[in-house]
Amino acid sequence: MNSLDSIFGPEGLLAEHLQGFRHRPAQLAMALAVQHAIKTKSSLIAEAGTGTGKTFAYLIPAILSGKQVIVSTGTKNLQDQLFGKDLRLVREALAVPFHAALLKGRSNYLCLYRLENAGGFRTGHSRQDIAAMESIKRWAKYTESGDIAEVAEVSEASPLWPHVTSTLENCLGQECPNLAECHLVKARRNAQDAEIVVINHHLLWADWALKTDGFGELLPEAEVIVVDEAHQFAETAAQFLGLSLGSRSLNELANDIVMEQLKDARDQPELATEAEQLENAVADLRLAFGLDGRRDAWSVVEKEEEVAKQMDRVGRQLTVLGGLLKAASVRGKGLESCWKRSLELNARLGEFLGNTSGNSVRWFETFKRSFTLNCTPLEIAGEFAKFHHNSNAAWVFTSATLSVAQDFEHFSSSLGLAGAAAQSWESPFDYRNQSMLYVPVDMPEPSDRVYTAAVVKAAVPVLQASRGRAFMLFTSHYAMQNAAALLPQEVDFPLFIQGSQPKAALLEAFIQAGNGILLGTASFWEGVDVRGSALSCVIIDKLPFASPGDPVLSARLEAIKRQGHSPFNSYQLPAAVIALKQGAGRLIRSSDDRGILMLCDPRLLSKPYGRVFLNSLPPMKRTRMLNRVEDFFKVEFEN
Repeated sequence: MNSLDSIFGPEGLLAEHLQGFRHRPAQLAMALAVQHAIKTKSSLIAEAGTGTGKTFAYLIPAILSGKQVIVSTGTKNLQDQLFGKDLRLVREALAVPFHAALLKGRSNYLCLYRLENAGGFRTGHSRQDIAAMESIKRWAKYTESGDIAEVAEVSEASPLWPHVTSTLENCLGQECPNLAECHLVKARRNAQDAEIVVINHHLLWADWALKTDGFGELLPEAEVIVVDEAHQFAETAAQFLGLSLGSRSLNELANDIVMEQLKDARDQPELATEAEQLENAVADLRLAFGLDGRRDAWSVVEKEEEVAKQMDRVGRQLTVLGGLLKAASVRGKGLESCWKRSLELNARLGEFLGNTSGNSVRWFETFKRSFTLNCTPLEIAGEFAKFHHNSNAAWVFTSATLSVAQDFEHFSSSLGLAGAAAQSWESPFDYRNQSMLYVPVDMPEPSDRVYTAAVVKAAVPVLQASRGRAFMLFTSHYAMQNAAALLPQEVDFPLFIQGSQPKAALLEAFIQAGNGILLGTASFWEGVDVRGSALSCVIIDKLPFASPGDPVLSARLEAIKRQGHSPFNSYQLPAAVIALKQGAGRLIRSSDDRGILMLCDPRLLSKPYGRVFLNSLPPMKRTRMLNRVEDFFKVEFEN
């Protein structure tokens, strides 16, 4: 076995095989810590600053251990990068044979059964829909993986995909006539045979749920579990361990009943009639919540007469369909599946309405044409402690943002990781010379109605000095739209507004422009990697405290208060610090990058807690003087 020094060292295998590789002592130190955690079957919380090279620091010792390894990520983008690029580079550099597999969630794989029956889908059959469906059918003939990401000409957000992919509810499982060719089954078998499996956080929790019933596919064999993007892990767990019921699941059931009735029960038209009645009831329930999109506690609307009436109507319609489908279930596996789904959805509706436990919060969210009903646990530390203990594996939790002013308490307590070793390695980047933090003077309080206008006014001279090349990151869509309306009168640089086109396309257009200004909210605060001069300035409007009006957060803060703790110090402040670290981390992505981080919020300096934010940021030079910002960029342009 190669020693880690001979791999990560200045003359090591990585330096020999990877173009542009630089020896980083922090990377080697993290790899040694991961190796120790694997050998001792212990848990490690590993915070590695941007540029440390944490992916290789955990992949290489995990591969060299010869053990069964699961790597879980927060996003599909990182999944694809790990599997398609990083593992390939490691294999080439180490010349060590290993079998790796990529496993995504069910909705990422083509379902052959549903594709065969997609002729009955009811989406209006627009010209674009027809062309997209033809593209999917052509691809289906030659794809080996069935991963829908392969179909570049059809967006992953296309409304067609639910018609040709399966959900846990509508999958026929062992009864499916296409089981032998099923892409999902093949992907799962491949994962079971692999030594390294790359999954995501949601799948990890799903497998844990299966394992508790005795059917877990991955965890029983896993000896090493690496959780990358670990700052997202607890939130994903809360979503998964909760209950969710949405208009999409109900409408998909109605659509599938019509499809299966046409196929196997043409003499029972009442099935289609009652399915349409379910769709009508769902549409009327959406209207009962009001026309505007909203996110609120269930207690706000549960006593409203129209909401109660339409909720009851949906439940009664599911009961009617359950009776009809039970009788029809012998006619075909699809109808049998629809019957079981109607029972499951009705049970979930009843569970939502009956859950008054103080350990969770019931809430709803509405969109333009849809809604979701949710019941979310207020804490998951106890559940994860069981998960963690029962796995009997070594665990590595890693991210660039896990600590708050060098303290890991917020992260470790959220997962019940008492006693886990925690280490932090600073970024190798020279922040003092590569970057500067600018806090403008004379800013109003963030609650002031003219605050966003003041942010734009303060940002304009900085944008002129940087010649565009900036991200403007906002804590709300409302503020972003306000700024987007004001900026065209102030600057001539091309503007790229989140939501105007798909995220990847927007980012690529920004990079290609070379002098653009991209305005974004939460999804651009993390997971976005723009290296080089195209991004030389990051402007953040406010300290990213989550809205106390959010129903889940509000209930969580009340629970913390009942336990005798300070909600602000225990939860709101640490969560905001980690979010700010993520946003600030967009600026310097390589050792050659230079840039200004502009934080507009005056509370950074006027409030005692501002020091916590400042102490959590990289060691940048700091200024409140605009001319120093202008001089910073002059150096670049003069050279």
